[in-house]
Amino acid sequence: MSSTNSVKKILIADDEPDILEIIQYNLQNEGYEVATAKNGLIALEEAKRFNPDLIILDIMMPGKNGIEVCNLLRMQPAFKDTLIIFLSALSDEVTEVKGLETGADDYITKPVSPKVLVSKVNALFRRLNKEDTGILQLGDLKIDREKYMVSYFDKEIILARKEFELLALLASKPGKVFLRNEILNQVWGTEVIVGDRTIDVHVRKVRQKLGLDCITTVKGVGYKFDL
Repeated sequence: MSSTNSVKKILIADDEPDILEIIQYNLQNEGYEVATAKNGLIALEEAKRFNPDLIILDIMMPGKNGIEVCNLLRMQPAFKDTLIIFLSALSDEVTEVKGLETGADDYITKPVSPKVLVSKVNALFRRLNKEDTGILQLGDLKIDREKYMVSYFDKEIILARKEFELLALLASKPGKVFLRNEILNQVWGTEVIVGDRTIDVHVRKVRQKLGLDCITTVKGVGYKFDL
């Protein structure tokens, strides 16, 4: 991540002063170092100056909207893995999917509950810390990416290699919609020719072996992990 000390840095970008103030207040009370920006252009400048670990972006901002800001940041190596949460007054599925496809780690609709936002921020940082060890712990589901082992309620579940890689990819960012092409490229590689049906079959097998309906089909788009 961006900062090297134990205090995590968060940048909030929103054109509504009241929302900026209340989110900043609650995150600072939680022990985070916080910077703010009132539009997309300032957010880009502050991101470079402040070097945050996590960025909270309102989608409908003047100058540049949140999706444009996210796209520009993801193109820069320094922000390729920075955590990003979208805020939006738009609650329709199309906007949410578009936001997640842009590379956001979570999406929260307004009005914002400070407690829910702080909880999601804490959860993202906890998940990141576990990813650093090579282990994803999602409730009672444990995915050890170094040992290629999966367990649920401490019971080991045997998955084929591609089934494991598919599960690990989707579970690496719960709630994020992974496009079919993205899944094919990351699990099977660009040099292997497989069809969409291959993904569907592997998803079905993972669901059956886990005994969990934790992989959601986003019709016409791809898949996401929801436990």
